[in-house]
Amino acid sequence: MTRVSAEFRVGGTVPSIPPTRSKPSASRLLPLKALKGGGALLLVAGLLLSSAALAQKNYGPGVTDTEIKIGQTQPYSGPASTYSTIGKASAAYFAMINERGGIHGRKIDFLSWDDGYNPAKTVEQTRKLVEEKNVLVMFDSVGTPTSLSVQKYLNEKGIPQIFVGSGATRWADPQHFPWTIGWQPAYRTEGAVYGRYVLQTKPDAKIAALYQDDDYGHDYLNGMRDALGDKADKMFVASQTYVPTDPTVDSQMVFLQASGADVFLDISQPRITAMAIRKAYDLGWHPLHIVNSVSTSVEQVLRPAGFDKATGLIAAIYQKDPTYPAWKDDAGLADYLAFMAKYDPDGKPADSLNVYGYSVAQTLVTVLGQCGDDLTRANVMKQATSLDLQLPMLLPGVKIAPTPTDYRVIKAMQLGRFDGTMWVRFGGILSGG
Repeated sequence: MTRVSAEFRVGGTVPSIPPTRSKPSASRLLPLKALKGGGALLLVAGLLLSSAALAQKNYGPGVTDTEIKIGQTQPYSGPASTYSTIGKASAAYFAMINERGGIHGRKIDFLSWDDGYNPAKTVEQTRKLVEEKNVLVMFDSVGTPTSLSVQKYLNEKGIPQIFVGSGATRWADPQHFPWTIGWQPAYRTEGAVYGRYVLQTKPDAKIAALYQDDDYGHDYLNGMRDALGDKADKMFVASQTYVPTDPTVDSQMVFLQASGADVFLDISQPRITAMAIRKAYDLGWHPLHIVNSVSTSVEQVLRPAGFDKATGLIAAIYQKDPTYPAWKDDAGLADYLAFMAKYDPDGKPADSLNVYGYSVAQTLVTVLGQCGDDLTRANVMKQATSLDLQLPMLLPGVKIAPTPTDYRVIKAMQLGRFDGTMWVRFGGILSGG
């Protein structure tokens, strides 16, 4: 079995990586024509091969001639466990990389531990991964409050908090937190996209908002207010908060409907979003319903909510939808589907969270490949903030392009409308600067 030390710690069980029957062609790792910049060169030059010495070897903690140890916390249990498929998809991707020879001959030792979406548990698990397991980096740990709980600790110790699984604005603040970088579009940027869309389509709108009362929710609200400008206070007529452990949001939804709002800004996690969609429908409330990009999964959100109830939703999109007919002959989608079938057979290919886990893992592999034999924490951050990639499962025109002074990794997206079966994109690619 391909070695990935994926210590998922889910209810005492360790999900296994499926054995493989044959060694796939190295050329199937990533569609090279889809990669631009240094990543493609490194892949061609031997990312999957045991390379000759590229330079004098310089290793940080968790790195040897045969291994790179990566840490992660994920909500494999608790109120945000819907997100756990991200870690499983990334683990499967690393398993594929290891089977193909690793990164310059080094296998990824991936320790993905459960934190239950509990910041106190995140602190505990992160400290163990850093101080006992000596991981090189913390990678794509999911959650705004959870990642915030360890941001200062990791930065004080000079440990990369890389490609955080959240779009909070604070992940792009190199002046104060040089060791932290996000991956997905910033929530505040996405909120501004929604604000501009409302101004264009419903300039006299009455807006009601449901949001999580932390940086996650506030970033979206602030972004929308940025776009609405001096009209914001007049246009927002009601707001309600929730906490991830709420069993329902029925009372919040009744309050928001009673406000007379004709636009509903729904800033919630997947489980809450599905409940909000159902309740709005059951109340006979049919506003322009905007959901945030973290809750666009057809499998995890819209199917449980009911496709008939979700028809007409608006959201920002930056990844390819595997079910969208326009991609049926797309080489990047073909590679992704083949990967899911072989390495993550229990995962659902149509789930956008699996697309996310696949793509963010590709980004890390490119970064580690670019490090060559200089696998120090400082060089990992240097490479992570100097990328120019068009990944195969991102929309055309949506690139991975952070710089040392601008830690925003993905700055573009496109609006989409759910038509009852899939997200249908409209308008052009929208840039956040």
